[in-house]
Amino acid sequence: MNNKDPKRLSRLTAILTQLQTKRLLTATGLAEKFNVSVRTIYRDIKALEQAGVPILTEDGKGYTLMDGYRIPPVMFSESQANALILAEQLVLKNKDISFIRDYTEAIDKIKAVLRQSEKDKANLLADRTRFEQNLNRERNSNDISKIQSALTSFYLINIDYTNEQNKTTSRTIEPFALVSTTENWLLIAWCRLRKEFRFFRLDRIMKLEILTEKFEQHKMTLQEYFDKYH
Repeated sequence: MNNKDPKRLSRLTAILTQLQTKRLLTATGLAEKFNVSVRTIYRDIKALEQAGVPILTEDGKGYTLMDGYRIPPVMFSESQANALILAEQLVLKNKDISFIRDYTEAIDKIKAVLRQSEKDKANLLADRTRFEQNLNRERNSNDISKIQSALTSFYLINIDYTNEQNKTTSRTIEPFALVSTTENWLLIAWCRLRKEFRFFRLDRIMKLEILTEKFEQHKMTLQEYFDKYH
């Protein structure tokens, strides 16, 4: 499966993931999902077969993996791993103990296939996130993934922030933790303008830019922060 087209390699990987998680796939369905022609999907399936993936074709139905075949663990991108860590915080609010146990075990298996640097970031993010469940809350941020990445890689963030008095200021901040209240997502960060830790409501951030400059990691846990400042 020697192919230098990044888009095709990405699509082939995605098809592998789909084969691993679904009982049956159709060429038409895959073509629609990836916005390519059915003929292209035929070529992709053939490439996977040539690479040794035992794909079975069920006449008139679609494609499936040979029973018992297991694809090696799929590598997660950093943002995908971060999204799963964030979802774990929501699951931990569930009252069903068996559900919590099963999901936690699943997350542990996911962490097991991450590179060590990604594991460190995932564990840091888990430590720096608090989540309060509110099913009625509307979406009020489009920046959580970018903030998570800056938080775990220690990149400065520049924001235009509007306060309760409707005054907007430009701030350079050092992201420390994400906290979900019953109404809003809050970013705890060291504000270089005010020279102290501040809470920033994500829905009040009018503009956000991740800078290339890094800051020195704050050597405390989120609980230690609460104990010290609240």
